[in-house]
Amino acid sequence: MATTRVAVAPMKVAVIPKAGADFQIVDREIPQPGPQQVLIKVQACGVCHSDMFTKEGLWPGIEYPRVPGHEVAGIVDEVGAGVTEWKKGQRVGVGWHGGHDGTCLYCRRGDFGNCQNMKVPGISYDGGYQEYMVAPAEAVTAIPEGLSDVEAAPLLCAGITTYNALRHSGALPGDLVAVLGIGGLGHLGIQFANKFGYKVAAIGRGPDNGALAKKLGASVYIDNKMTNAAEALQKLGGAQVILATAPSSKAMSEVIDGLAPNGKLMVVGATADSLAVTPIQLITGGRAIQGWASGTPADAEDTLRFAELTGVRPMIETYPLDKAAEAYARMMSGNAQFRVVLTM
Repeated sequence: MATTRVAVAPMKVAVIPKAGADFQIVDREIPQPGPQQVLIKVQACGVCHSDMFTKEGLWPGIEYPRVPGHEVAGIVDEVGAGVTEWKKGQRVGVGWHGGHDGTCLYCRRGDFGNCQNMKVPGISYDGGYQEYMVAPAEAVTAIPEGLSDVEAAPLLCAGITTYNALRHSGALPGDLVAVLGIGGLGHLGIQFANKFGYKVAAIGRGPDNGALAKKLGASVYIDNKMTNAAEALQKLGGAQVILATAPSSKAMSEVIDGLAPNGKLMVVGATADSLAVTPIQLITGGRAIQGWASGTPADAEDTLRFAELTGVRPMIETYPLDKAAEAYARMMSGNAQFRVVLTM
């Protein structure tokens, strides 16, 4: 008896055919999850500055064509063999941490964030600029019901980065914590710092950001275009932590003297330029500089639950998937208020 072939429905994909090329909107067949993988029906995907690594071919070894996107919120559509922790219909997300090998030295020590073979969605495999994506089961994060998909997506990268950096910074409730930069990372950092119980000083350029900074939860606004921010922080007693979200090494270098004794500059704004700091600046008062990257899916779930509980929310602009190029350009312009999210 003849068999009937079941047609596979196409899905829409925003793909980079090669490094430096423009986005192409194409149709593909919906993929199938392999063992220990999950197929996610994407509902929203944040457009992050780090997508530049995919767009411009700046990540070593990246293969093309490639679909960017590592701020993914969606619904489990199907699970592969051996997956028991995720169920069809469950709301889930995938962030920067897109999988780990579980066997390297750091994984065996439980430090999955520093896995020597860590995967990144949109770089190691196709990410969320598409209607369906496949991800390793260990990369998946549960999304609480109190957050919408467009709210959850940016929290899976910008949110977890600022939340995680602050909670590991050593600052205690009541301490003065400064947030350098009021942008995609900074506007979330101010909210988290306020909800953690810190006295928050927001540092931005120009007077226009002052009202927004205070609305987000800052007690003090410092315009570093008109004021020496380090001196202003010292007048307040010195910052126990400065969360450096602005991708400017010059701006970071200029605020180091605003740290209190035993204070720490937490660097989350990515830039390739060198910091300018002298050993004396660090030795005096026992000050420190620490970089911080995202976090694991467990950290992401902590971030989402905390945001749901406290009302921390990203400010977003949304674009449909077929306007991925326009959304990316808007993000790169620096004029977005403040996170750009693709909706399916």
